[in-house]
Amino acid sequence: MLAPTLRGYRREWIRYDVLAGVAAGTVVVPQAMAYATIAGLPVEVGLYTCMLPMLAYALLGGSHSLSMSTTSTIAILTAGVLAGLPEDRSADELVRDAFTLTALVGACLLTMRLFRLGSIVEQISPATMTGVKAGVGLTVAATQLPILLGIAGDPEEEGFFGRVADVLSQLDDVDGTTVAVSAAAIGLLYLLRRVAPQVPGPLVVAVGGILLVALTDVEDHGLALIPRVPSGLPTPTTPMWGDITALLPGAFAIALMAFMETVVVARAQRQQSEEPVDADRELLANGVAALLGGFAQAMPPAGGFSQSAVNQRAGARSQLAGVTTALVAVLVALFLGPVLDDLPEAVLASMVFVAVIGLVSVRAFVELYLVHRPEFWVAAATAALGLTVGLLDSVLIGVVLTLVLVIRDLSSSRAQPLPADPGDPTDVLVLRLVSSLYTGNARPTQDAVLAAALDRVPRPATVVLDCSEVRWVTMPFIETVTALGADLRREGISLVVAGLPDHALAAARRSRAFAAFADAGGVR
Repeated sequence: MLAPTLRGYRREWIRYDVLAGVAAGTVVVPQAMAYATIAGLPVEVGLYTCMLPMLAYALLGGSHSLSMSTTSTIAILTAGVLAGLPEDRSADELVRDAFTLTALVGACLLTMRLFRLGSIVEQISPATMTGVKAGVGLTVAATQLPILLGIAGDPEEEGFFGRVADVLSQLDDVDGTTVAVSAAAIGLLYLLRRVAPQVPGPLVVAVGGILLVALTDVEDHGLALIPRVPSGLPTPTTPMWGDITALLPGAFAIALMAFMETVVVARAQRQQSEEPVDADRELLANGVAALLGGFAQAMPPAGGFSQSAVNQRAGARSQLAGVTTALVAVLVALFLGPVLDDLPEAVLASMVFVAVIGLVSVRAFVELYLVHRPEFWVAAATAALGLTVGLLDSVLIGVVLTLVLVIRDLSSSRAQPLPADPGDPTDVLVLRLVSSLYTGNARPTQDAVLAAALDRVPRPATVVLDCSEVRWVTMPFIETVTALGADLRREGISLVVAGLPDHALAAARRSRAFAAFADAGGVR
């Protein structure tokens, strides 16, 4: 249904939604403009991303307080995709390629929704997300250093280490005025976050930077300003049809990350009174938001945590708050373009720097190391690849590593020993199958049962396989049980299958091999 968050809406909630939408707008508008610079796009593209995509999510999304615009992760992935295009593209063509990429992201998300892949995509592990975010945070922070320091920076340098080395080689050219403005903006953002989190820090530093330029001659002392922001609304764009093949792999990676970020934010913001977050609904909402945004000069959209948190703290009751935020962006585009022309580049870079450094969580890496070492290495490898090979590759490889861990877990033995009961016979070994068997875990399960029986001293006379948790029968299950029966019989041990649900037992007896095993007393 359309606008599911408006179901059961009460009139007295309107003021909460409007205030929350305005509050979120004061954060998301300057922040999205800053993220557009990460992607190498004009700042107004970030502003446009707060319009149609946000309205689309408001009509289709299930989260009451999620704010749909874009994120630093999506911005740097977008930059990576555009950087991989041939160098003969003009500036205008690259911008159109960015919009084509957004539409392709929407197409990928809608394709995943068509095949109901929401729950599968969610299997991307937190370890992968931790590594990707660390790689994104450090890489984006490095891209902002030249702007924060007022140096030129080498546009040919790519990757974290190359950019840091380039900055270190130009420290003699640092501009003192720019550094002072950057330090003040970063310090104020951190101070407000700590002592007054309800105050929209990005808006405060943006207004402060504009007033500084308007009231002083600081611009004459080396402080660079953002390019002119055109007034007006975005116009429809047409895709770069010839670049679709080159953009598609990157669009798929961005679609995965956009969906993951959106679902994570939606679930983190969900209140107990709200319906559970439906992954497939979020796929649809995010996909439509991206597809429409691709034809309205927007970056790939995703749910952003910071503005969503502002939305929730301000009392948002529904996606009417998102509609209000979109209207704030429209008003800014129509009337505040000339004012934004006085915004220093260093202030935008400061917003980006503070936002992305927060993505690097040392605590998360430490917890992974202490709790589950393989996941720690997945996170570390994903982060390392992001800093060296590239963030797009790190996302895809991180997904592959996650699937390797999942397959390894699924391919492990499904048989577990049950605690011995003092009244149980000592010559009986009881094992439980904790799930059904398939090709990947059948052999490990068979080997584990054999080892448990043959290694026990003294050997049991009977092995009981508790199958009460087996919900369906597969051919690997039948082959494993019958083979185990034969192997154990040769060792003088009987195998008994117990607790198999009636429907599963009926299905298993359709196999002649299992029926013979059961008729010989192998089933109880």
